[in-house]
Amino acid sequence: MKAIKAPATLESLKLFMHFVSDFAVSQGFPQARIREIELATEEALMNILTHAYPKESREDIEVQCESLGDSGLTIRLVDSGIPFNPLSLSDPDLTTPITERNPGGLGVFLIRKMMDEIRYHRSGDRNVLTFVARKRGSSY
Repeated sequence: MKAIKAPATLESLKLFMHFVSDFAVSQGFPQARIREIELATEEALMNILTHAYPKESREDIEVQCESLGDSGLTIRLVDSGIPFNPLSLSDPDLTTPITERNPGGLGVFLIRKMMDEIRYHRSGDRNVLTFVARKRGSSY
């Protein structure tokens, strides 16, 4: 397993994204699948950066990547922000016109579509969001 820890600030996003991308490349993922992994990870990190911390309190986020051998990889996002289970959100109603929809939830919906498994748990005072990405073509 490889891990990186940095402050929960927008400035750290690029560092996290390079870390995840480089790991996916090192695991031999096809480019199209790497883009899905990047998009899902960026969406989750942006949600953490935007919603998990009161403005005056910014602790570190840890991003962990672990190989699943030839089958794929696991990405864990660990933060000490406000407890929130993104899996508790229901899928948005995509049949409703966009002007009539409630805002939010589309990013989590996309993450669900792009990742093969998503898990959430609270460990002590930390949120742990786990993605499993398998090596295959587009998942949506």
